[in-house]
This record gives sequence, C-alpha cells and structure tokens, in this order.
Amino acid sequence: MENNITTISREELEDLREAFSKIDIDNSGYVSDYELQDLFKEASLPLPGYKVREIAEKILAVTDSNKDGRINFEEFVSIIQELKSKDVSKSFRKSINKKQGITAIGGTSAISSEGTQHSYSEEEKVAFVNWINKALQDDPDCKHLLPMNPSDGSLFKSLADGILLCKMINFSQPDTIDERAINKKKLTHFTISENLNLALNSASAIGCTVVNIGSRDLQEGKPHLVLGLLWQIIKAGLFADIEISRNEALIALLNEGEELDQLMKLSPEELLLRWVNYHLANAGWQKISNFSQDIKDSRAYYHLLNQIAPKGDDLDELPIKIDFSGFHDKNDLRRAEYMLQQADKLGCRQFVTPADVVAGNPKLNLAFVANLFNTYPALHKPDNSSYDLNLLEGESKEERTFRNWMNSLGVNPYVNHLYSDLSDALIIFQLYEMTRVPVDWNHINKPPYPLLGGNMKKIENCNYAVELGKTKAKFSLVGIAGHDLNEGNPTLTLALVWQLMRRYTLNVLSDLGEGEKVNDEIIIKWVNETLAKANKKTSITSFKDKSISTSLPVLDLIDAIAPKAIRPEMVKREDLSYQDKLNNAKYAISVARKIGARIYALPDDLVEVKPKMVMTVFACLMGRGLNKIK
Repeated sequence: MENNITTISREELEDLREAFSKIDIDNSGYVSDYELQDLFKEASLPLPGYKVREIAEKILAVTDSNKDGRINFEEFVSIIQELKSKDVSKSFRKSINKKQGITAIGGTSAISSEGTQHSYSEEEKVAFVNWINKALQDDPDCKHLLPMNPSDGSLFKSLADGILLCKMINFSQPDTIDERAINKKKLTHFTISENLNLALNSASAIGCTVVNIGSRDLQEGKPHLVLGLLWQIIKAGLFADIEISRNEALIALLNEGEELDQLMKLSPEELLLRWVNYHLANAGWQKISNFSQDIKDSRAYYHLLNQIAPKGDDLDELPIKIDFSGFHDKNDLRRAEYMLQQADKLGCRQFVTPADVVAGNPKLNLAFVANLFNTYPALHKPDNSSYDLNLLEGESKEERTFRNWMNSLGVNPYVNHLYSDLSDALIIFQLYEMTRVPVDWNHINKPPYPLLGGNMKKIENCNYAVELGKTKAKFSLVGIAGHDLNEGNPTLTLALVWQLMRRYTLNVLSDLGEGEKVNDEIIIKWVNETLAKANKKTSITSFKDKSISTSLPVLDLIDAIAPKAIRPEMVKREDLSYQDKLNNAKYAISVARKIGARIYALPDDLVEVKPKMVMTVFACLMGRGLNKIK
C-alpha cells in the first residue's frame, strides 16, 4: 500500500483525503459500499454507475474480510491508482465475475449479493418516512399504511404492496402513473408484483436508476435498495421546479457579468447553493460552499430563514418573525434544535434532525434546503428583460424523454441539461458501451479539464464520438461534426441520441430472439400477427399509422400479451375526443409498464403519433411478448 501512496502527489493525496472526509461524516475512517459513488464525485473522478459497482465489488472481494461493506482510505487511494493506469477497464473485467443483484442507484451504490450485510442510513429512513407520511396523509388509498412509524421497519413493510411507491412517484412527478392501473383491492402476490413493476418502470421513465432492482427486492424490503430508490423519487419532486424555465425568478441569481446561458447550465444542487448564498450575501453573512461542513453550526441556516421568512409586505401574507435567541448558544445540537424550531414556523421542519445538521449529512441537508426553496424562494424576477427569452422555453417532451432514458441507465454524472451535459461526450461514450459499441477509453480526455484549452479537449472527445457512431455503430450521421455536439446543436445531437436509444431498444429484442437482427418491419409484422392471433380487429401499417392516436392497437396488443391486464370499461373505443385519446394513451402506457414493459414514451407521443417513440412502445411490448414465450 505504501508504494501505491508514494506515486500520488502530496497535493493529490490531500484532495483525496478531503473528499473522503466529506463522505465519512461520522469520522469512523470508513465509508460504506453504497457511498462509493458519492466519494468518486467528491474526488473529481465521476464514473458511470456500472464502473462504481465493479470497483466496489472488487474492493470488497479482495479486502473486506469481515464482510461489513466498508472501505477505508488506503483502499480508496489504491483504487484511484488503478483507475489511472492504462489497462484499468481490462483488469476490472478480468478480475470481476458478474454477480446477481448488483445495482447502482443515483448517488448511491449498493451491492446486493447473498450473505453480504448491508448498512443503511437510519437517518434517511426516518426522514423519508416523515416526508411520505406528510405527502400522502390525505390519500384514501394509503389509509391502511399511514402513518408509518419512523423508529421501526414499517417503511419497508409498507412499500411492499407497491401502492405507496406508485403514489410517491405521482407526488413527485404528477400524472406519471394512471391511477386506474394501480391494483388497490384484494391484493394477491401476482397483483402486488404488477404494482411493483408499474412503480419500477415508471420510476425509470422519470429518470431514476433502477438497473437490477426487481419487484422481489422491494417486496422483501431490502433496505439499501428501497432507500436508494426512494431518495431518487423524492429528489425528483424536490428538484422539479429548481429550473430556470420553470421558475424565471431564478434569474435573480445571475452573478455580475454572467450570461444567462451560463446560469442555465447549473445543476439543481448548484442553483440551490447559489440561492442560499444570494440570501446570505443580503444578510451580510459569509458564503457556504457545501451542504455538509459549512452548515454544521446552523448559523447560515438562521440567516437564510430570516431572509426568506414572509415580512408581511403583501396584503394576504402574515409576517413570520425568526427568533435569533438560540443563535449564540454554545452547544451545536441545541443551536440546531432552536434553528429547526424557527424552520417549523415556516412549515419546513422536514428531512433533518438537529443531529443531521451537526453531522453535516449532505443528502438530508440538501433535501431540507430544497424544501425551503420550494416553499419560500423569496426571489423576484429582475425588471430588465435584456435576456434572450428563447432560452427560457425549457426542454421539449422529446428531450426530457431522452434525458430520463439516459439517467435511468445510471450514466454518470447525472444529466440535468441534455445539451450542455453532453458537450464533452462522456455520457455518449457510456451509452455506446451500454449499446455494445466498443470504446477506447485511453483515447478520451477526462475531467477536470484545464482552464486553457479545456474546450478543445471536449471537442476532441466529440470528434471521437462522431467517428465511433459512423464507423463502429454504423449510424447515419450525415453532416454531424464534433463541434455540433460540443455546441449543443439540438437537431444534430438528437439525431445521434435517438439512434443510441433505438440501438439499445433493438439490442434487447435481438437478445430475446437469440441474436437475430430486428428492424421496423419485423416489429410491425410481429405486432399484426399477435393481434390477429388474439382475434383483435386492430392492426398497424407503420409507426405513422393514424389509428395509433386512439391507442387501441396498443391496448389490444397488451391484452393479447397479458390477458385480463386491460379492464375493458376503462377504454373508450368510439367517437373519441382529444381527451378520450389522451386517457386511452395514459392507461395504455401505465398498463404496459405494469406488465413489465420498460416504456419511456409519453401519452402525447401516442396521441400525436410520434413515429420514433411509437416504435419504442411497440418494441418494448414485443420484448415483453417474446420474454413471456421464453
């Protein structure tokens, strides 16, 4: 181990030590397996989820003799070394035998192997239970489950029938799941499994990473998997409006001399930090640079609460006074408790306990601040409208679908903005690997990029990405150059991304057909033959067929694959208004997910007959049908 450490510079070692201590909140000298991805991010070495899983598996196999799922600093340093060596991916692939149930979830990595003990955060469990209890307290379908007790394991039991998970997905991203598709009464093992499939496939459709989490894992209440999935669902809701196209008042956070397009490239986490510092500057208090170390004494929070609390300036608004008497208390825990009492006045005592604040739990403090922002942003859109209004349009539904697809596969870093986050092509390379296009990682420039010439490094990556697409993937990329990806040319970037998604989808079908190549004609033929065999009157001539706007061919195909999955009384078949078509489409997509089809398309894609997304719907259903035969 000494030899490994001496080849890393002192400065680099200090950076790694700082990254390690940020994640090692309790100063135990260890981090848990599921915290490893956060650790790589802190060390400025973002890795795709699958690589982190491989690394964790390797470390634990070699060094974790007591199987407690913990990694110390020396082990972390040695793995950083190996990552920097040239043959890293080869050595990992040779030394790691794939095990069942390995999964990467957003910012957490967890290894689910037989006989391994998994640690999980009791604090997170308590925070999530309280949040769910509040969010769904008035939902009649959850009366049999709520309120859950935060101090026992009732969370894991309550999620087991899938209803709560489906409800939380709709709470975070309204209308994702058609309520008519949720099984709510006289639940059996089969109908519970359907609910959990619906939840998992819908979570995937909103961008949660659910790779290798199965309905059985949720039914068994495996804590690290349940908490990892829940955090992603909750975070999706907390972050939904921390986005400039949805909340133009965020323009107030522009720094002196900063262009709007720069502000729009920030992640929700970065915008939240900017928001807190905006209010701290107005309070004359020093800035913070994280939601861990810098907030432990609660004093920044006191000033933030004081800035955002209603002052009674509006006629319909009562003032809320923040009491600073606890600000000077010498005990950190007591001071945190007094601060949270003030947050409670704003109805925002959620996610953190005094101990979570003092420990600097980054995840729960981030959630606490996001909830404060959503409740009392206290921002005013600047009067001068000198910024480009076209920038504020926000992403299209198609762009969001592509982004959610990428994130659900566990790409790293998380894609918040489709174009700017692909500008160095690292996400594209990960998608190539996932679609079995060989990538030479030695050929790729990796972050952090130098201030001078950094963009050239990114363009070199983009050139290589286009070259791979043309030569190895055999994509049609006429007129696309590396600088188009780097600059985020929407039309040309989407052309590449669509071909990646199409290849991914067809690979799944090809695997089920034992390697036989699949194309549009084969899918259409299979759809029509399956409908005819089930004595259905519907059929399609192409993925542009106007009849698809009714969703009836999709609904009939689902019924052919999984009889009784469709409740006939839920489907309108004649004299369809636009709303009737939309209702049919919502029902079709939710039931398709419920029977196990991982569909990313939106109801509008069916109603408007968007051929690309329509193709993915039928391809996923074909996959489900072939899987059933096998």
